[in-house]
Amino acid sequence: MAQAPINEAVSLADLARDPYSIYRRMRLETPIVEVPAARRIMLTKAKHTRMVKDNAELYSSDDPVTPMQRAFQAHTLMRKDGPEHRAERMAMQKALSPKVIKSDWAELYRKIASDYLDRLPRGERVDLFTDLCGPVAARILAHILGLDEASDADMMRWSQTLIDGAGNFGFAEDPFAKSDAANAEMNAYFDRIEARHRAEPNNSAFSIMLNAANPLPIGQIHSNIKIAIGGGINEPRDALATILYGLLSNPEQLEEVKRTEAWSDAFEEGVRWVAPIQASSRRVTEAHQIDGIDIPEGVTLMTIQASANHDEDLFENGHLFDVFRKKAPHQAFGSGPHHCSGAQVARKTVGEIMLPMIFERFPNMELVPDEKVIWHGFGFRGPLNLPVTLN
Repeated sequence: MAQAPINEAVSLADLARDPYSIYRRMRLETPIVEVPAARRIMLTKAKHTRMVKDNAELYSSDDPVTPMQRAFQAHTLMRKDGPEHRAERMAMQKALSPKVIKSDWAELYRKIASDYLDRLPRGERVDLFTDLCGPVAARILAHILGLDEASDADMMRWSQTLIDGAGNFGFAEDPFAKSDAANAEMNAYFDRIEARHRAEPNNSAFSIMLNAANPLPIGQIHSNIKIAIGGGINEPRDALATILYGLLSNPEQLEEVKRTEAWSDAFEEGVRWVAPIQASSRRVTEAHQIDGIDIPEGVTLMTIQASANHDEDLFENGHLFDVFRKKAPHQAFGSGPHHCSGAQVARKTVGEIMLPMIFERFPNMELVPDEKVIWHGFGFRGPLNLPVTLN
């Protein structure tokens, strides 16, 4: 019988600033470790994180100490299991299905990508994070969800506010005050557009849920849309910025990707290298052991996908961006019943459309040499800027 070691030295600020060096030490020394700052026992090895994600009966998504419920003002599908989770997830799955992506969204993705690239000035210094990655992700998601009248600025602000609240593991009051205000705005907007979607059914997520034969209660429909806003902008935005940085920082790899059109491989390596969603929580429903460590009933585990994706058991030099590394399964989109619903949308929009189109328009694009790219985030992570010269 052995309790998980306790690491009181690590703070949330440390993990937001430089998580990967901390996770490397944890994998080597204390792969299962209690971190009081996060109020959770962290699992840092790929075999453990996948095991937990794949067993919803022993590891429930209904985490009683999550800040998500406070941030979203709802018990969302992200914190439900079994038939209840599946019913809410499937309620809007049609809008994200490969068939509807092909029939309704693919050409729209290309048009949006082209339009936003047309706005960028050639030969000048721009910040692709703010001028391209965020806005194009917001516009694509707005159409998928049926929120096309919302501005890019509102979509991005709502998304970031929800994400900040959901990642507020220290339960500071200011992020929740901001998420309360954003929830009020979103609820009012959803109420305004409901009649249009009922009168003119379409394949957007909002319309599909409203017009279903057995629709969800309106509050659950709203919370589903909010979950999609929260993750559906930050994830593709951060993935695109991360992959662009990885390719521009490794020009030999970039040239080989162009030559072989290995854009999908570049996408998968980018989200492995810096997973946009770094960690997830699960509540233990029955006392047991993991590799000799006692796991009491009722405790909250945190699966660290960011660490699993660098695990030395699977990835040699996992801290390096290497499109052509030996293939191994990453966990950037999770696994099990809560595998990311938007994974195929991200692969299509970022991997198949945006990446080749950007380098076709700007084949000699370069990072600005004297400007540092800043990375940040614990629960959700990505670059905060991406200064380039467009050539």
